[in-house]
Amino acid sequence: MSSETLLYIILSGILALLVALFQYSYKSKQNSNLSLIFTFLRFLTIFSILLLLINPKFDQVKVYTEKPNLVLAIDNSNSIEHLNQKENALEFLKSIQSNSELAEKFDIDVFKFDAEISNSDTIQFNSKETDISNALNQLSEIYKNDVAPIVLISDGNQSFGNDYSVLNKNYKQPIYPIILGDTVTHTDLKIQQLNVNKYAFLKNKFPVEAILVYQGNKEVNTKFTINQGNRTVFSKTVQFSKTKNSTILNLTLPANRVGVSSYSANIEPLQSEKNTINNSQNFAVEVIDQKTKMALVSDFPHPDLGALKKSIESNEQRSVEIIDPYTILNQINDFQLVILHQPNIKFKSLYDVLKTENKNKFTIIGTKTDLSFLNNNVTEFQHDITNQTEDFQPKLNLNYAPFIVDDINFETFPPLKSNFGDVKFNVPFETILEKTVLGISNNQPLLVTFEVNSRREGLLLGENMWQWRAQSFLNEKSFNPFDDFIGKLIQYLASSKRKSRLNIDYESFYTGSTNIIIKAQLFDKNYEFDARQSLELVLVNSILKEKRTIPFVLKNNNYQVDLSGIEASTYNFTVRAKGESISKSGNFEVLEYNIEQQFLNADVTKLQQLATNTSGKSYFIGNTSNLVTDLINDKRFKPIQKSHKNTIPLIDWKYLLGLIVLTLSAEWFLRKYNGLI
Repeated sequence: MSSETLLYIILSGILALLVALFQYSYKSKQNSNLSLIFTFLRFLTIFSILLLLINPKFDQVKVYTEKPNLVLAIDNSNSIEHLNQKENALEFLKSIQSNSELAEKFDIDVFKFDAEISNSDTIQFNSKETDISNALNQLSEIYKNDVAPIVLISDGNQSFGNDYSVLNKNYKQPIYPIILGDTVTHTDLKIQQLNVNKYAFLKNKFPVEAILVYQGNKEVNTKFTINQGNRTVFSKTVQFSKTKNSTILNLTLPANRVGVSSYSANIEPLQSEKNTINNSQNFAVEVIDQKTKMALVSDFPHPDLGALKKSIESNEQRSVEIIDPYTILNQINDFQLVILHQPNIKFKSLYDVLKTENKNKFTIIGTKTDLSFLNNNVTEFQHDITNQTEDFQPKLNLNYAPFIVDDINFETFPPLKSNFGDVKFNVPFETILEKTVLGISNNQPLLVTFEVNSRREGLLLGENMWQWRAQSFLNEKSFNPFDDFIGKLIQYLASSKRKSRLNIDYESFYTGSTNIIIKAQLFDKNYEFDARQSLELVLVNSILKEKRTIPFVLKNNNYQVDLSGIEASTYNFTVRAKGESISKSGNFEVLEYNIEQQFLNADVTKLQQLATNTSGKSYFIGNTSNLVTDLINDKRFKPIQKSHKNTIPLIDWKYLLGLIVLTLSAEWFLRKYNGLI
């Protein structure tokens, strides 16, 4: 409370006393004792009212003790059950949760993790993917301001993600790994990895790389084969020893049939092998009839050229040739799509040929684009010429109809450098991305597509797209989301299929360890996204002839259905809208593969390294008796006394209002009782 407020309170007390004395003591003819009571009551009333007017503030300090957290993070992956550690893990988790000494010292939180992490103790050990590094990163963020040692109950086997034993050197929280699994080294042969391109071209051969690993001390001979159905398409005898414990086989297989071709790679197991599941892997290749070839035409070098080429060619079905506007004239029919990068007067002949051939094209406008030339050579749009530039950021249009566009955090992307001025279209167009400045849309398109005379065109009104690809990598730790976006755009522009009200996005085949997500978009007759519809998927197992219907869930600007976990087989499906006579069908194949069942032992080395790097300690599941003692006696995990200071204004103190009512009521009652009213 300030000295000024204290002075006001003292003056209020004096003023209240003077007023009360004036009313009941000065020239009063009443009984002196009764007069003193009335004076006191009136003083309290006036003083309380003046206090409310001054409204002083008081500091309220609450002191409390906060216990440290004990985080139990248990691995929910299928490898735990495969290594016969399910019961051990659950029994250990229950014993920690029920320990009274730990409960007295810690607030115990339980998390389960696989590909993601969740605050739950319902453990099923059925996940086919594990990312330990992501789980530890998430826990580190959740408890970054708290004392929270982590008890990690896992076999240490990770199917994807960063190396958790290296990542956690700077973790604030100590980690105590509980090592699940057999640490005894068994003789084992396995297919460590198969590297195969997703696509191949008809009547060509596609490469296969197989990495085979042996764990044992004796010299052994075995056979590696690749089968397609009941037919063996490759076979080779391989030898291993204690010193020669791995080999890499490189081979090629013919692509003789269009469509998805499934294969099984096998290495013949040894008699003493404990785990034979990792002796085989399935893979598939989609054979296509031809490769889409695109021309990227530019008159000068620019970073966007390399970024576009990388993004487009990330799909093996497509190739890009960077070419100048003169050389392409004699090769124009070799390309399904022509990308025009910042055209100028040198593109005059090319534009004439493109009009004659009615070719699909994608135009990129930047600060070096000759807008006067462009306005004179295109009829679909006109760009205002202001000789000024501006930076524009993208915003996704959720009603874009021609194909499904996922939001890859476009609003976090750096701005593109663009020519300032409006663009007026003379044909109907579809906006994929809108221009925004400081997060405010100016209702102008940044990226559009349109169709004229069965020809498809795209228009990007800005340069430095290479920065988008870089930002996407920073956001997602992968180029794939941005490359998929560019791939869908290029696929649409290179095609001549009619626009459909129902679009479906899915893969031709999936491995059993990946998420199987089918996406769909449905548009009304004006080609605006319809979020009110009910879509359903009719899924038929082609081998077992089982049929089931699954509803889609609306998510952002598309409908999705998650089929992860379905058994390996070939499937036909139909997507249909309730109440609409519109549907689309397709098919895909799920290959049998569970990476979690490829592990034979716990990864003891990494778990022990993790404990060392975080100042924790590792324990084997059969010897955890000292864990509780170590946690309780560790002086790093002490309760913390904290205080909470809260400033409360007097006007919030409701008892003062009650006091005013009480004093006024008492004064009135006494005056009435003594006949003074």
